[in-house]
Amino acid sequence: MQRFHRGVLSRRSVLFGGIAAAAASHLHAQPQRPPNILFIFADDLGWRDVPFNGSDFMETPRLDGLRREGMAFTNAYASAANCAPSRACLLSGQVTPRHAVYAVQSTKRGPVNEMRMLPVPNEVNLDPDKITFGEAMREAGYTTGLFGKWHLGNSNGSEPMAQGFRTYYDSRFPEPNRKRDMEDDPKGLFSIAAAACNFMETNRERPFLCYVAQHAIHTTLEARPASIKHFEAKPKGKQHGATMYAACLYDLDAAVGVLLDKLKELGLEQNTLVLFTSDNGGTQQSSQEPLRGSKGAYYEGGIREPMLVRWPGTVKAGSTCETPVINLDFYPTFLDVAGARPPAGYPLDGASLTPLLRGERALGNRAIYWHFPGYLNDPVVRGRDPVFRTRPVTAMRKGDWKLLLYHEEWQLDGGWDKRDSNAAVELYNLRDDVGERVDLASKRPAQRDALLKEMLAWMKRTGATMPTQPNPEFAPAPGVKRFPAPGSNVRSRDDWRPPG
Repeated sequence: MQRFHRGVLSRRSVLFGGIAAAAASHLHAQPQRPPNILFIFADDLGWRDVPFNGSDFMETPRLDGLRREGMAFTNAYASAANCAPSRACLLSGQVTPRHAVYAVQSTKRGPVNEMRMLPVPNEVNLDPDKITFGEAMREAGYTTGLFGKWHLGNSNGSEPMAQGFRTYYDSRFPEPNRKRDMEDDPKGLFSIAAAACNFMETNRERPFLCYVAQHAIHTTLEARPASIKHFEAKPKGKQHGATMYAACLYDLDAAVGVLLDKLKELGLEQNTLVLFTSDNGGTQQSSQEPLRGSKGAYYEGGIREPMLVRWPGTVKAGSTCETPVINLDFYPTFLDVAGARPPAGYPLDGASLTPLLRGERALGNRAIYWHFPGYLNDPVVRGRDPVFRTRPVTAMRKGDWKLLLYHEEWQLDGGWDKRDSNAAVELYNLRDDVGERVDLASKRPAQRDALLKEMLAWMKRTGATMPTQPNPEFAPAPGVKRFPAPGSNVRSRDDWRPPG
C-alpha cells in the first residue's frame, strides 16, 4: 500500500526517486540480490539481562548462539528511555525534537506539585509526513513486514500499513499488556514469530525487510508453564533471580530461535543480515548494575542495550564492537545494505553502521544525543531524584564522556552563569565509571563546558524545545529534597530520606 499525503505528492516523488534510482543501479551492478534484513526488537530488555552481558540467572541459548556467530556491540543505545519515543526515532530516523514523541501518552507523569516546570507537550502519533524506514526500503525494492508492537498510533495515517509496511500482524493488539491466559503462547511471542516466518517464506524470492517487534519482556510478565518450572528449580543468582522475568525472557529467546531456524530452512541464512536489540533499558524488576538506573531514566541503565548483528561473509563471527552506536543508525544502515541513498531533503540523524560491520573503521568521534523535556513518574535505582525516574533532561555521549543537562536547574537557577553551583550539569567518564557514580562536572570544568557548548548548539540545530515556564502548582512535599547526592543508592521515595 503506497502512501502519499495531500500536498506532498511531488516532494515524495522526488525524494523517493533518488532511492529507487540508487537501488536499481545497485541491483544492476550486483549479480546477487541485496541481503534480506531480519530485525528483531525486544521490549524492555535491559543490557544486563542477557548472559553474554553478565546475567547470572537468565538463559538465552539462541541469543548466545547469535552472539558467537556475529558481532556484539558493547556500547549500543536506544534513542529514548521508554517505548514510544525510542520507536519513533527508530522508524523515522530522527531525534525526538524533530517528531516530538517524547513519552508514552504524556510528558506530565507523576505528582504535579513536585514539578518545578511545565513540561513540553507530547505527540502520541508519529507524524504521517515522516518517511519511515519501511517506506524507504519499499522504494528501494524491498518487501516490508512488521510483526508485533507498533505503538505509534493507529489512525489518521499513522498506522503501520500507511507508514510503509506491506504486511502487518500483531497478536496482542489493541491491548498489548493484558494477560492472555494461553499456556502455549501467553505473551503472543510464537504467533508473532509464526507470522514473520510465513512472510519470509512467501517472499523468499525477493529482498525483504522483516521487522519483528516482540512484546516481551514488557509487563505483564507471562511465560509457558515449562519455562516457569525450569527457573523455579534453578538456584538464584547473586544479581538476578526473578523466576517469571527469566521465564519470559527464555520464551523470547525461543521465539528468536524460531525465526533463525526458518531462515536456515529456507536457505536464506547466508544472505540475511540479522539484527537484535531492545527499545529501552530494563525495568526495576531486574537489576542493571553496574549500570545506574533503569527504564525511563537517562542514566546508562535506562538507555544502554544488548545488541547483536549476524551477517555471514561480512561480519566476523564472535567479534565485538566498542564504538557507541544508537538505534537511529539502523535506518541509514538498512539503506546502505540495500544500496540505496537516503531520501533527499529528509534529515537522518544516524550513521550507517556498515563500516563497523565490515571491521573497516570507526565512525569518528561523533556525539550522540537524547532529549526529554518532561517528567516520568516513579524513581529508579541510584537515580538523581526520589520522586521521578527523570525530570526534563538533555544528554549526550561523545567518546568516553557522558553529559546530562537538567533543565529545571538550568532554566530556573541561573543557567550558564551559575553552572558551577546550580547542579544543572552532570559529567561522567564512562570508561572509568560505567556506573556513573562520580560526577566530574566541578572537577573537569573545561571538559564540561566544551561538551555543554556542543549540546546547546545541537539543541538549536534540531529545534529542541525546552520547558521554560515555572509550574504555578509547584508545592513540594515538606522534607522531600528535589534530588539526592549523585551516586547515592536511591531505590524508591520510601527508602530515601533527606540528610538529617
